[in-house]
Amino acid sequence: MAKEKAKIAVIILNWNQTDLTLACLKSVFQSRTDGQIEIEAIVVDNGSTDNSRKRLKEIQEKRSLSRQGRGEIEILRSKFPNFKVIFNKENLGFAGGNNVGIRYALKNKADFIFILNNDTEIKNDCVLNLWQTFEEEEKIGIASPKIYYAPGFEFHKKRYQKKDLGRVIWYAGGKIDWDNVLGRHLGVDEVDRSQYKKIKKNEFATGCAFMAKRAVFEDVGLFDERFCLYLEDLDFSYRVVKAGFKLVFNPQAVVWHKNAGSSSAGSALQTYYFTRNRLLFAQKHAPLKLKFLVYRQALEKLRQGNKIEKEAGRDFFKRRFGFQEIDKIKGND
Repeated sequence: MAKEKAKIAVIILNWNQTDLTLACLKSVFQSRTDGQIEIEAIVVDNGSTDNSRKRLKEIQEKRSLSRQGRGEIEILRSKFPNFKVIFNKENLGFAGGNNVGIRYALKNKADFIFILNNDTEIKNDCVLNLWQTFEEEEKIGIASPKIYYAPGFEFHKKRYQKKDLGRVIWYAGGKIDWDNVLGRHLGVDEVDRSQYKKIKKNEFATGCAFMAKRAVFEDVGLFDERFCLYLEDLDFSYRVVKAGFKLVFNPQAVVWHKNAGSSSAGSALQTYYFTRNRLLFAQKHAPLKLKFLVYRQALEKLRQGNKIEKEAGRDFFKRRFGFQEIDKIKGND
């Protein structure tokens, strides 16, 4: 009797960036299955205000795109029957938007769920390699791929030779930096010279790309929507390990990331959510001594920080979590 195929749901969150999402989808549509897995692509449109809704509906219904987009992705879509678009009425943030997709996938009996940023493209055996990771050990709950900067999206562009592009590491596993209450990427900005070629235990799975088995969500729950954006992946990783699952990094699974395609590094948005969410993460998980230190830093931000940092600190102490209008905060100068 033939072994039943594993059902894998790939969840891609879109907000006003359909071109990025289509490129990501194109790479997913070309995934190898080797007759062992069944892939469903689920795009969650997070309340986009541009033409995303129209374009995604056309792909879902297999109709022609605009002249510019007609052709390859439509042909690939026709060969990829399992495709779903969910339209949120408003922007629920990274955590809330992905949770919509996760709930749909669980309801539809997915065995594994692959969270994938829309500003990425995957190698054609990425999904297959991540899935095969779970055969190594029963306790593995999350498998993370090796993530490179997409060519041209490196942080230090002048540092690399042309032959290095596409092999500059963005993530080769992660760890929790308790001193700064952040998730640290191993190997970041290094050129890949096979220094991260072994499957190994992991501490922090970046929300940019990771695969989790169904039991993880059933036992641990979904993303904490109070984070909204940033550090929700760190919080989820910590909760998964605490529940007794293992996190693993598999370098055979490869992703390319168009860094800062989803949100700009160093922006007011990033400053606000990092400041507020570090406090939330510390409150939930940090040892008592570190909690007091982080709270003291927060009080210092309230006195001496910039406008965004002060607002983030106030919102934490007022228990105002989830999505906040950053433009309104900036506009109160």
